[in-house]
Amino acid sequence: MSKPKVFVTRAISEKGFELINDFCDVDLWMDDLPPSREDLLQRVRGVDGLLCLLTDRIDGQVMDASGQQLKVISNFAVGFDNIDINSATARKIPVGNTPDVLTDATADFAFALILSVGRRLMEGERYVRNGQWKTWGPMLLLGIEMKGATLGLVGFGRIGKAVARRAMGFDMRVIYYSPHEKKPDPDINATRVDFETLLEEADIISLHTPLTTETRHLIDSEAISKMKPTVVLINSSRGSVVDLDALYEALKFNRIFGAGLDVTEPEPLPLDSPLLTLDNIVIMPHIASASKTARDKMSWMAAKNLIAGLEGITCQIVSIHRCINDLLTQGLRPCMSKLFFYNFLSLT
Repeated sequence: MSKPKVFVTRAISEKGFELINDFCDVDLWMDDLPPSREDLLQRVRGVDGLLCLLTDRIDGQVMDASGQQLKVISNFAVGFDNIDINSATARKIPVGNTPDVLTDATADFAFALILSVGRRLMEGERYVRNGQWKTWGPMLLLGIEMKGATLGLVGFGRIGKAVARRAMGFDMRVIYYSPHEKKPDPDINATRVDFETLLEEADIISLHTPLTTETRHLIDSEAISKMKPTVVLINSSRGSVVDLDALYEALKFNRIFGAGLDVTEPEPLPLDSPLLTLDNIVIMPHIASASKTARDKMSWMAAKNLIAGLEGITCQIVSIHRCINDLLTQGLRPCMSKLFFYNFLSLT
């Protein structure tokens, strides 16, 4: 019996790739850069399954180029804004993602950005390397005290809550904005507020919201104008949540203290971006989930989602609540006659 044919758009860790390779006939894109649109449309032709990354735009054209035999799309990411879920639903193609497994790695990294920007670590490191360190000075590179600061979280899902738990160790006051929350988490000492209150009261704002039509450029010039001039802005969600032109103006004229970005719009950030001329910003190459533990788990879950879809399995009770919440967030109505394997997002 022939193995199902799949296209994997980038090399992933052995933890998951070995599962795929044993079960499937694998066409693996070996380049470090993602396949071009033309290459993607060509390589998906005739495949039964597709394992893609957030850098791959998977829309109805890609699904149709594959053919009617396409059984599953597995996304190697917690987000899924790179996939047209409505098009997948219309074609009855299940779509999987990899939630939970990168929660701690991303929360750790968000806090690393908070400390790096708030205590001006990157500026200090450049100060030393550039030979500017001559003596100790009482006013040298003054930063923000973490203890007692108000941390404002935009989005209070798994990652937002993990950041809140870390903030407890710094004796921070935690507030959050989460319009879709059904009931508060009693285990976390955090207060729900409206968006405007969060902007006005937070000393540190950390973004943990999915990218939707409502959250695109949520942080724009108007939102920034309501923030404290001493605020630190952190984004480890999606680059398009922040209007980078507005952010540049605010940082250039010191309307806010500083910013830390793990994600940008576009990615990678062009070398001629004016943001790269500023000292009061830290920009990372989208590596918040880049711990070996997290990436191994992502690889394994993406592989399991792919194989489950190829086998026609879209049911496992452990994650139905996660899937339904994601569907509702996307404005889709879940099919209650089915349970979902790991985390399938489309309606099949």
